[in-house]
Amino acid sequence: MFTSRIIRLATLWCAALLWHGAVAASELLTLTFKEAQAKHARFIDVRSSNYYQGWPMEGESQGGHVKGAVNLSGDWKIDDDQWPRILAEKGLAKDKPVALYGDKRQVAEVALMLEKQHGFTQLYELSDWQSAPRERLARWQQLVYPQWLEALRKGEKVVAAPKGEWKLFEVGWGAPKAFLIGHIPGAGYIDTNRLESEPLWNKVSDQDLEKLLLENGIRHDTTVILYGRNTMAAARAAHFMLYAGVKDVRLLDGGFDAWTNQYVRMLPTETGLPTRYEPAKGFGVTLPQHPEYLTDVPGAKKILTERDGALVSVRSWPEFIGETSGYSYIEPKGDIKGAKWGHAGVDANDMSDYHNPDGTMKDAAQLLAMWQQWGITPDKQTAFYCGTGWRASEAFFYAWLMDWKRISVFDGGWYEWSMDAKNPVVSGERKPQ
Repeated sequence: MFTSRIIRLATLWCAALLWHGAVAASELLTLTFKEAQAKHARFIDVRSSNYYQGWPMEGESQGGHVKGAVNLSGDWKIDDDQWPRILAEKGLAKDKPVALYGDKRQVAEVALMLEKQHGFTQLYELSDWQSAPRERLARWQQLVYPQWLEALRKGEKVVAAPKGEWKLFEVGWGAPKAFLIGHIPGAGYIDTNRLESEPLWNKVSDQDLEKLLLENGIRHDTTVILYGRNTMAAARAAHFMLYAGVKDVRLLDGGFDAWTNQYVRMLPTETGLPTRYEPAKGFGVTLPQHPEYLTDVPGAKKILTERDGALVSVRSWPEFIGETSGYSYIEPKGDIKGAKWGHAGVDANDMSDYHNPDGTMKDAAQLLAMWQQWGITPDKQTAFYCGTGWRASEAFFYAWLMDWKRISVFDGGWYEWSMDAKNPVVSGERKPQ
């Protein structure tokens, strides 16, 4: 009896919240796209990031977001101390007009949050957003989301389906201990120790890379879908596969956490050993197909001398200014003299500057603005690096999704650079030149 009463009260409480949200939504004045433009309103897309990035909703022929919109999903769980930074990054000010669009429940929830907790006074609902001009991530289909992957896995018809054979892999460091306890059904497993080797943790030889790919049934024309408990690990594998010449490499946005997110419908996991795919007899093309995606120390030095070059440090600010090396096995502190700061996160295991609150990729406009502060622009010859390559690979993959043409990973990064005392380094606070 007591339990059922609690359930009834909880149900009534949830219903009251939904009703309050509905009232808030109905009270919002509506604007057309042209009217919002005339008011210089900021557009907010409250949908999940996959629709914002480019995936079409059911019934749509085209995905993406309203031109100029920022993504502020109603599904994100944002801590109070995160809000000021997020609003600033998205260019949202409480005294400026804002036009929200998407699912009406989420519009109501986000509008209520902006009004009640952050003092926004000019909130509108965009009435004709589905017919407004759209834009999207250049390679949106390479950044997949959980529901799409589940539909593909079940054999259902999906948008941007692989053209031929496809394979799914979790990527992680070392033995698949966490994988054995739970993973996406049907996934194989790739140990990053097969992709990079000591002492510098640089890429293994091309012969060893090809051997790994063939062992896992991967040819140049195989669609490979990768995810990780840490997206950096999956991005490391994605970068090497693109370097090798795999044409269709896709990344699960948000990784395994996105698959198990309690706020999306429950998706299955399974326990046990990885799937073993039938080995491929040949890669199909000469490996590597894209050697330009990898830069060594001489290449990094050359980029530093070029007027249109950008050697980009994807490291935390304390690493960049020399307060810490970031790694227990790297002693020297500082960074490469002449490098530009590309942001990363709070430490060597974090890429939060690149992520939404749910761990998915931030919208391209935010990443571009972050990079442009340091003169990192699409027209430059850009080589990303970090300590040993994982964070740099994630930054590389996002730039590739934006269709940047001249990009690479400086594989040796700070670790290899700092091992030669003759290489110029710098420490201390500094600003963009």
